[in-house]
Amino acid sequence: MAAPSQTTRIGLAGLAVMGQNLALNIAEKGFPISVYNRTTSKVDETVERAKKEGDLPLFGFHDPESFVHSIQKPRVIIMLVKAGAPVDQTIKTLSAYLEKGDCIIDGGNEWYENTERREKAMAELGLLYLGMGVSGGEEGARHGPSLMPGGSFEAFKNIEDILLKVAAQVRDSGPCVTYIGKGGSGNFVKMIHNGIEYGDMQLIAEAYDVLKSVGKLSNEELQSVFSEWNKGELLSFLIEITADIFGIKDDKGEGYLVDKVLDKTGMKGTGKWTVQQAADLSVAAPTIESSLDARFLSGLKEERVEAAKVFKSGGFGDILTDQAVDKKKLVDDVRQALYASKICSYAQGMNLIRAKSIEKGWDLKLGELARIWKGGCIIRAIFLDRIKKAYDRNPDLANLLVDPEFAKEIIERQSAWRRVVCLSINSGISTPGMSASLAYFDSYRRERLPANLVQAQRDYFGAHTYERIDVEGSFHTEWFKLAKQSKH
Repeated sequence: MAAPSQTTRIGLAGLAVMGQNLALNIAEKGFPISVYNRTTSKVDETVERAKKEGDLPLFGFHDPESFVHSIQKPRVIIMLVKAGAPVDQTIKTLSAYLEKGDCIIDGGNEWYENTERREKAMAELGLLYLGMGVSGGEEGARHGPSLMPGGSFEAFKNIEDILLKVAAQVRDSGPCVTYIGKGGSGNFVKMIHNGIEYGDMQLIAEAYDVLKSVGKLSNEELQSVFSEWNKGELLSFLIEITADIFGIKDDKGEGYLVDKVLDKTGMKGTGKWTVQQAADLSVAAPTIESSLDARFLSGLKEERVEAAKVFKSGGFGDILTDQAVDKKKLVDDVRQALYASKICSYAQGMNLIRAKSIEKGWDLKLGELARIWKGGCIIRAIFLDRIKKAYDRNPDLANLLVDPEFAKEIIERQSAWRRVVCLSINSGISTPGMSASLAYFDSYRRERLPANLVQAQRDYFGAHTYERIDVEGSFHTEWFKLAKQSKH
């Protein structure tokens, strides 16, 4: 391995696809970088790529000691290894050679409390620690991701110049990175980003299902619809790649590849964590929850095949064939329903972040998060600019739905949204995300909900007490006795 003639600026340990790409991105931006991986073949592979991709200042090391010593002090090392035990193992390996003031940054999708535990343990050794969400997949890592660093502010300052150059650059709002806040806030924000991403993907899948199953659109038509959508309010990475997917022909047979993909969704766990956090924080996140449930149901492929046989005879097969559909009108309705549902999904994500920020005293800036998600990351969308402006107008906004701009957009789209949900229900097509978003909106905008009955029931069977709308205080009524008397 060619060792650098002087020390490098930064180190990176963990050279799977994300690690390799981020290392090459850093080197390409002019920062000499040392890389290390437990499996040494990955080190050689990365060094080869650095040569091929422009003779980049990247130096590989086969052992942790020479790797650590090759980096200028105070040393900064990014780890990109699997969350959990491998992170602790890597920290153990590296910290043996680190000195006071050096810094480790975990760039993986780690559970935020693990980051907080590690930051404390590192501080006792005089070391700094950051948990940094990295979004954008392998392309983002290589050419500009969205970065969400949280933890030691001092550590952030040591590496800020690198992060500002390496992050995605958005013309009117700058690099997609900001210091998120203390503790595990960077990981937490990345986790909620992934939860919002689950919601987005589910809503897009439902739009596809309605257009294909009810509207009978072909893949060619779907490709042109999504390409068109990507020029307007829905302009986003996910809509763009969806359009691409519909255009790809099958390389192993006739027709289009998308039709040959098994309808069974995998997941890594960040969506589940988001939903668990929503429950812990008592924050409603029904769109994100429905997307997780949809993935669980998709996993029951064999059961669904059997259920389809059971219900085929019940006439469910015929529902979809009866309706004559105005395609152009349907496409326009679905576009509006998708946009309105998406506002709800992001509103839920932002409310989760705010609730956690209050609980932990992180003082997170929601508008700034919307800004750094405008480029590099999977949920990047033109629409995030609207969210940033909403929080600029009112940093204490209770919910995105009541921002005057978004409220107006939802009011304009609600009849289309309701038409799509009704059409789906009547056609036997499940749209859990769009329906959950609509129910969320309809609950949130109503001054009075039927919760008064639930409270009365709770007081009846469990003496849980209730409050009244006309008198202060808590009340308990002996409902059972009163009911008994009234029956006599």
